Amino acid sequence: MPTSVPPSNRSNGDRQGKRRQKLRLQAKHDSYLKPQLFSVRLWLIWGFLVAVAMGLGVQLFRLQVLHGAELSSKAKKQQVISLRPFIPRRPVIDRVNNVLAIDRPVYTLYAHPKLFKKSSAEVAKKLSSLLQRPAGELENKFNSRDTGLRLAPVLGEEVAEKISKLRLDGLELIEEYSRFYPQKDLVGDVVGYVNLDRSGQAGVEYSQQKWLERSINTVKLNRRGDGALMSDRSPAGFLHVDDLRLQLTIDTRLQRASRLRLKEQLQKFGAKRGSAIVMDAKDGAILTMVSYPSYDPNTYAKADFKLFKNWALSDLYEPGSTFKPINVAIALDSGVIQPDSVFADPDVITVGGWPISNAEKEDRYSLSVAGILQYSSNVGMVQIMQRMKPVEYYKWLQKIELNKPLGIDLPFETAGQIKDRNEFISSPIEPATTSFGQGFSLTPIKLVQLVAALANGGKLVTPHVVAGLVDAKGKSHWQPPLPAEKQLFSPKTTQEVVKMMEKVVKEGTGKAAQIPGYRLAGKTGTAQKASPTGRGYSSGAKITSFVSIFPVEAPRYVVLVVIDEPKGIAFGSTTAAPVVKSIIESLIAIERIPPSQPIAVKASPSPQVSRD
Repeated sequence: MPTSVPPSNRSNGDRQGKRRQKLRLQAKHDSYLKPQLFSVRLWLIWGFLVAVAMGLGVQLFRLQVLHGAELSSKAKKQQVISLRPFIPRRPVIDRVNNVLAIDRPVYTLYAHPKLFKKSSAEVAKKLSSLLQRPAGELENKFNSRDTGLRLAPVLGEEVAEKISKLRLDGLELIEEYSRFYPQKDLVGDVVGYVNLDRSGQAGVEYSQQKWLERSINTVKLNRRGDGALMSDRSPAGFLHVDDLRLQLTIDTRLQRASRLRLKEQLQKFGAKRGSAIVMDAKDGAILTMVSYPSYDPNTYAKADFKLFKNWALSDLYEPGSTFKPINVAIALDSGVIQPDSVFADPDVITVGGWPISNAEKEDRYSLSVAGILQYSSNVGMVQIMQRMKPVEYYKWLQKIELNKPLGIDLPFETAGQIKDRNEFISSPIEPATTSFGQGFSLTPIKLVQLVAALANGGKLVTPHVVAGLVDAKGKSHWQPPLPAEKQLFSPKTTQEVVKMMEKVVKEGTGKAAQIPGYRLAGKTGTAQKASPTGRGYSSGAKITSFVSIFPVEAPRYVVLVVIDEPKGIAFGSTTAAPVVKSIIESLIAIERIPPSQPIAVKASPSPQVSRD
C-alpha cells in the first residue's frame, strides 16, 4: 500500500518551495538592478562633481577676470599701509639767528569725570591754579558730562608736566604740535601765520610754504598676518629730518628799536598808523619792515583781518615831496637840466588854469635845483618837469616801473597806479602834480626801491626778506635767485642827487634828522590824502614821511618812515624825520658804523618847524 504524505507536511513543502523560488527570483532581480543602481549613483556623483567644478570655475573667472584688478587692489591695501609721518615745519630765524617761528609740542587736556577716584571738587581745586580758571567753574563743567570734557586746548610742556605729576585719574593729555611765534607782534606782518591745517596764510609762512614744509614722501610698509608692521621692510632713514631753517634778512634788534620809536610817535600825534622800512641799497635786503598796529600770530584768530596784509607793500598812497629827488634824477638823466640850473620861485604858478603854490610863503625869487629840494618848492619842481615833453616824462614813469609790482617775496603786493597815457599827455596839470609827488600812488616799499637806486649808483634792485636755507652751523644750503638789476640812472646823476639831499638835512626841511658826526641825505614829504570815494582829497587828512640815505660818503642804507593821518602840527619834518634819526642811531650802534667826521660839540639850536 503506497505511503501517503500528510496534508500538513505537503502544505509546508509547498510554501518552502515557493519561498525558495521567490528568493531565486529576488536574487535574480537584485543581480539585475545592482549594476543599474551603481551606474545611476556614479552618474549622479559625477554630475555633482562637474557642477561643483563648473561653479568653482565660474567663481574663479568672476574673481580673477571680472573683479581681479579690484580685489588685487583691496588685498594690497590690506597688506600694505601708507604712512606719512608728521614732520614739523622748518623754523624761521632772523639774520642773527633769533627764532621767529618754530613748531613746539602742545597738549590738549581732557577730563573723564566717571573715572575720577577723587571728588570733582578736589580735582577742580588742584587744576584751578594751573589752568588759571576758577575751581567752581571747573567743578560745574565736571558735573555737566561724565566723559570727553575738553578743558584746555593749548597747554605748554611745563604746565602739562605739572598736571601729569598730579597723578589724577580721569585726566588725559593729548600731545600735538603747534606753530609758535616767540617774537609775538614784533614781526607778525612779515612772518605771517599758519592756520589749523598748518597751511601758511600770510607773510613768509604763506609765500615760502614750499621751503618751510619738509619734503617727506609717503612710505609704504607691509603688514604681517597678525596686522603688525614689518619694520624690516621700511626704507632706511625714512624718518630722518634735516636741521635746515629759513633765514630772513630782518634784524629783530633793529626791528624792535624802530617799532618802539614809531609807536611813540604815532601816539604823540594821534596818528592812524605808521610804517618804517630799512633796506640795504646794495642788494635789496630788508633789515626792518615795521607796520603799526600789527597782530600777534599766536592769536591770529582774535586779530583784525585787515592787519594780515602788510600795508607797507599792499596799500597805496601819494608820496608827495619824497618823490621829488626821483624827478630831479629823471630830469638830470634826460639832460633837460644841469645841477647848477636856476629857476624862478614865485609863491604861485598857474598850470592849465589850476593854481599851484608852495607850502611856505617866502619870497626867495630864485632857487637852484638843490635849493628846490632843500626848501621843497612845488613851484620849482613844476618848472623843472615842464622842460620835459609829457610823452618823455611818461616813458620815464614806465621805465622806473611805477605801475608794476616789485616781485618782493612777501604776499599781497600791490602795484602802483599812474594816470592813463593819453590823459597824462593831454592834460598839463597831470605832469605838474606828478612833479611834486601827487596825482599818482605807490606803496612805501616801492619808494624805498626807487630811493635805493639813488644810493647804489642808479640800479633798480628787488627788495626781499628771505636770505635762504641754512643749517644749525650757519652753512647756506639754498639762496633765492634775485632778478637781474636794472640800470635806471647814471652813477653821476645819483651822486649829484644824493649831494642835494644832504643839503636838505643840513640846511633844509630835514634838520630834525641830523646826527652829530654822521652825514645823512634825506627828503621830507607831506601829502594830501586821496578821498575814499576816489574823487579829490580828504579835508584835513594827510600822510607825512621822511626818507633818508645813509651814510652819504658811502651810501648803503635807505630808511623810510610814513605816518598816516597825524594830528596837530604835523609835517614830515616834525613827525617822520625824528623817527628816522632814532632808527639810524640804532643802526649805527648795531652795525658799529664809525662817524663820517669828528664829532664837534656845540650848543643845540632852538627847535624850528619846517614845512615840506
